[in-house]
Order: sequence, then structure tokens, then C-alpha cells
Amino acid sequence: MANEHHVLGLSGGKDSAALAVFMRQKFPALNIRYFFTDTGKELPEVYEFLAKLEGFLGKPIERLNPNRDFDFWLREYGHFLPSPRTRWCTRQLKLLPFKNWVKPWLASGDIVHSYVAIRSDEDHREALVSQHDNLHVRLPFREHGIDKQGVLDLLDAAGVGLPKYYGWRSRSGCTFCFFQQKIEWVRLRDQHPESYEEAKRYEKNALDHGSPFTWTQGESLSDLEQPERRAQIVADYEIRKQRERARIPINPLRPPPSENLELDELYLDDEGGGACLVCHK
Repeated sequence: MANEHHVLGLSGGKDSAALAVFMRQKFPALNIRYFFTDTGKELPEVYEFLAKLEGFLGKPIERLNPNRDFDFWLREYGHFLPSPRTRWCTRQLKLLPFKNWVKPWLASGDIVHSYVAIRSDEDHREALVSQHDNLHVRLPFREHGIDKQGVLDLLDAAGVGLPKYYGWRSRSGCTFCFFQQKIEWVRLRDQHPESYEEAKRYEKNALDHGSPFTWTQGESLSDLEQPERRAQIVADYEIRKQRERARIPINPLRPPPSENLELDELYLDDEGGGACLVCHK
């Protein structure tokens, strides 16, 4: 009989963490291997949150991609920054390490069950299509009817809570994710100015090498941080926040959305909706 492996990828965000909690509680007999594909450019809050999650799970989260980080692939791609049209970061830093990790198991005829954190209220999201007959993608949240509030309840009851970066940012994954809203770039400059300056250096280096892309569509980070432009971004965000919050139906059985999740609720099409599933979840 073929061996079976159970794996669950963590992005550093709330949904995948809640799925790990759920699987640990609901299926304690399963020997699940938890993994994190490290870009080498994660927020420090991500590593802090993963360490806290490891404490709850009682086992280490395996780190994939230890040798070929963002800087390695940036050189391989001629110093061209990744963009929504050229997502080499997702392909090389997230998908490829996972494929290489499970490849020996699949090659030997083993079965791999991969658990993905797509919630029951995310009809618009689809899991990555398996490229191998023995790689089975599982969606426990959909099977068990767990929505966004259910995710928050799981993390709260387990004492894990939310990553600290949710106080100012909604995207997990790489510090320089090009799917960030402009307000998140503003807040990155406030929270981690050294990372913002590093992003500016990457951007200048890319432009010097002929890259047509900047981190945020239509303007450089140097332009974005100018006082007048910064003030405009903050003002525009406040207008969008009030408009979108007014559209949220009142549910007397549940508390109103938490302020630290406001960005997660405000992902509009013009501000980066459609981010990579493996990074965001």
C-alpha cells in the first residue's frame, strides 16, 4: 500500500493559521507536517506569529526554500521586480519549493493530502489545481462551513490570536508584496522604515536595469512618500473605508468588524484584489 502524507502550508496569515488550529483539534491523530515557504523578506511580525503557532501545535513548522530567497531570484530575473503580470515571486518562492518538497513522495507512488484554507464564505476563490493524480487538495473550511468569523473564533479560543501586523496591514507574505494597497505602503514606511528604504533601493535598481515595473502601480515609492501624496492617500483611504463600512449589513448576532481587520474588508479591485492565494491565506 502507498504511504500517505498530510501537509498544510502556512502563509503567516489568519486563515491558514486557523486551519492548522482546526486540524489539530478536529483530527489530532493525523500526522500533519506544517510548512512555511520563506521568501527571506517577511515581516518580523510573521516570524513572531509562526513561533506562537508552533507553541500551540506542539511541533515545528518546517521552513522551505532556505537557500534561494528573493534576492537570488531577483538576480535570475535580471533585477526585474515581480508584478501582477509577472508573478515570478509566487512561482519561484512559493510554488516551486512546495513542488520540490513533495516530488520524492509522489515519485515513489505515495499519496499527498494538501490542506488549503479557503473559507466557506469565499465562493470566488479556487484552490490550486493539482498537477498529479496522487496530490489531493483538501478544503476543510468549506467542508465544515467555517467562514471568516469562524476563523477569528478558532484563533481566539486557541489563544493564538491574530498576527500583530493586522493592526496596520492585511496582506501576509513578503514585506514588499506588490498587491499591497497604497495605504499599506504608507504604513510600512511608518512601521518599518528600514524595509521601506530597502524597497526603494530595489525599485531604483530595477529601473536602472530597464524594468518597466514599480512596486505600486503608476508611481515610485519615492513619489508615494512625498508629504502631499501621502496625505492624499490617507484621505482617499478614509473615504473608501467609510463608504465600504456603510455597505456592511448589521448582524445583531455578531460583533461589528474589528478595526484591525479594516484593510482586509476593503480590498477593492483598484487596490490589489486577486492576490496570490498561497501568500495571502
